[in-house]
Amino acid sequence: MIKKNAASHHIWTDLQAKRLDPKIMQEIIQGNDMMLSRLTLKAGAQVSRHSHPNEQFTCILEGALEFRLGEDLEQSATVRAGEVLHIPANVPHSAFALEDTIDLDIFTPPREDWMKPGGEDYFRKG
Repeated sequence: MIKKNAASHHIWTDLQAKRLDPKIMQEIIQGNDMMLSRLTLKAGAQVSRHSHPNEQFTCILEGALEFRLGEDLEQSATVRAGEVLHIPANVPHSAFALEDTIDLDIFTPPREDWMKPGGEDYFRKG
């Protein structure tokens, strides 16, 4: 967590990367009221159905993800480089990497579950 009302500078390559799955790597930057997560997904990577009380913006920098959304994952959205998907709080969703992808996820408030051991276990249930 950063100091309240203090700016901070981050370099992705200096951050500790966490392997969430054999095909998914993650770096996190956490502020006071929001969180930024960079995911690097290999083609075929899956993120299992989950939901969270955090509002989310997913910005695809490279590649493409196929999202399924809704209680029964009945909606789908393909999000490609240069596109952004907004996922309201508590909306169930899953994702599948159609190709090698770099994804920035912005959350508010920060994902407290990810700060606890095993909080991101749903990545390994794909």
